Amino acid sequence: MYALEHQVQAMERSTSWRLTAPVRWASRLVQRLRGTVPVPIDIQGGDYGEWIARAAALNAPASKALAEEAARWQAPPLISVLMPTYNPRPAWLREAIASVRAQSYGRWELCIADDASTDPEVVALLEACAREEARIRWVRRPVNGHISEASNSALALAQGDWVVLMDHDDLLAPDALLRVAHEIRSRPDVRMIYSDEDKIDASGRRYNPYFKPDWNLDLFRSQNIFSHLGAYQRALVDEVGGFRKGFEGAQDYDLALRCIERVEPRQIRHLPHVLYHWRAHAESTAQSAGAKPYAEVAGEQALNEHFARIGLAAHSESTPHGYRMHLAAPERWPRVSLIIPTRDALGLVRQCIESIVMRSSYPDYEIVLVDNGSTDPEALRYFEQLRHLPGFQVIRDDGPFNYSALNNAAVAQASGDVIALVNNDIEVITADWLEQMVAIALQPGVGAVGAKLLYPDNTVQHAGVLLGLGGIAGHAHKHLARADGGYFNRAQLVQSFVAVTAACLVVRKAVYQEVGGLEETKLKVSYNDVDFCLRLREAGYRNVWTPYAELYHHESATRPRDQDPAQRERVEREEGYMRTRWGALLEQDPAHNPNLSLAAEDFRLAWPPRPLPELRP
Repeated sequence: MYALEHQVQAMERSTSWRLTAPVRWASRLVQRLRGTVPVPIDIQGGDYGEWIARAAALNAPASKALAEEAARWQAPPLISVLMPTYNPRPAWLREAIASVRAQSYGRWELCIADDASTDPEVVALLEACAREEARIRWVRRPVNGHISEASNSALALAQGDWVVLMDHDDLLAPDALLRVAHEIRSRPDVRMIYSDEDKIDASGRRYNPYFKPDWNLDLFRSQNIFSHLGAYQRALVDEVGGFRKGFEGAQDYDLALRCIERVEPRQIRHLPHVLYHWRAHAESTAQSAGAKPYAEVAGEQALNEHFARIGLAAHSESTPHGYRMHLAAPERWPRVSLIIPTRDALGLVRQCIESIVMRSSYPDYEIVLVDNGSTDPEALRYFEQLRHLPGFQVIRDDGPFNYSALNNAAVAQASGDVIALVNNDIEVITADWLEQMVAIALQPGVGAVGAKLLYPDNTVQHAGVLLGLGGIAGHAHKHLARADGGYFNRAQLVQSFVAVTAACLVVRKAVYQEVGGLEETKLKVSYNDVDFCLRLREAGYRNVWTPYAELYHHESATRPRDQDPAQRERVEREEGYMRTRWGALLEQDPAHNPNLSLAAEDFRLAWPPRPLPELRP
């Protein structure tokens, strides 16, 4: 990471490197980064060093074909790598430069801005590298101005149509720029590109890979998934005015926030490859976010100004897991119709309703109880009592159980502008759960909003739906402890998912009806919520999950398991419909990553690795 002016400048010096042997060193570096020299590091699902080697071997033919294709390109794009530097450890700076020189794609330039380093060895190293390699351009700033100004100095050197940001002690994967160039060539309208990343320690050991989702606006507002590796169309960076002074520590976050305001989501592309190795050391945020607490403040400021520019009434707060966006309350909270289907189950449905009434702080809601052929006398007496209470509707339906039809009929009779689908085995935990969900649901472009559902033992039951898990779909972070951050803190951050469970789902009534509600004919029992969310997405909406609405889900306490032949046949029929209707999307969930397993809910590595698609739809 970029060293601060006031940090300790007397760093350990390495004597094992020689400027006279860049080619030999680059060869060793390529072997290390490609994983041909396995580095042992335990990770869920297997050893990461072995995973690196096996994934590289699996994808080698495609990588070779890509390099051969690039060699035939006419007018390949020039990519400018921007590297601000100030008093780095010379050995690490040398490694960073060598990783650029080792790129399999040759149409690059490295633009280095030295921010008045006081270490003469740094200046000598930069001079020597520039003499050896004509594609290295550098400037020495006369006065230290910190990372934003140094980054702008590096940008001023750049002649490429695209720029890539790189810290002075990190490493690029050997094919990083090749894959960026390929995406540029394949997607003429692309303006921003980011990749997966991992960390690398002082001994060269790679660990802690972050396999990210495709573009996810809500997660990006919770953490900076764009860095690293971040590539920008140069014209876009110029359009927003480059880096801004005053945002040091989060200058790249601020830049990305200003850029996304001027592009369409489809113009932001994710490469599901580890193309960047983030150096972990005592002064690096790769080692500890607390190493630079000022960066959190700068991030809050960048987010708050982003909200102000786009006219979103919200403010950001830094938390131990990332940033939390607080949406301002509307002038008037809309009426919400909470729809609860049930058949008997008096104990559960009473617990559900009483928890809503006694613990919820939302000012305007009705409860629509859908009685699907109950026969228990005590339950019927309770439902009759509810029928005569203000704020309640009780609808009787004696037909066979059809979850989709029950909810659709209730929505048609609901008086609220917002619908909340609630299972009868839900129990409220947080008083403002409905405010949290409704505030998101009211935002333009948002479809369904899901909650954080917990088992009674305070482990996660639902933290978003991931397609492909177990075949059709499963729940992210299932059985994770309530307070745990989960995979890169995603269990504690607002983010988009392709789908959320209808066990507790909030959506505007107009949006619900726009897509035709739940599928009554093909999906009477299972997957209707997933299909509904996918149709919302197809209509241009994004579905959002929030960890700040917490409820218990006494899952399937009233629904029989799908064990008898008729039930199994129905399940197979509904699964078949999902595969026919949604096809390849079930294996390429944009909120997941093709490097992660479809056999577990905990984001572990796919083992063995899966082949990666060279072009993502």
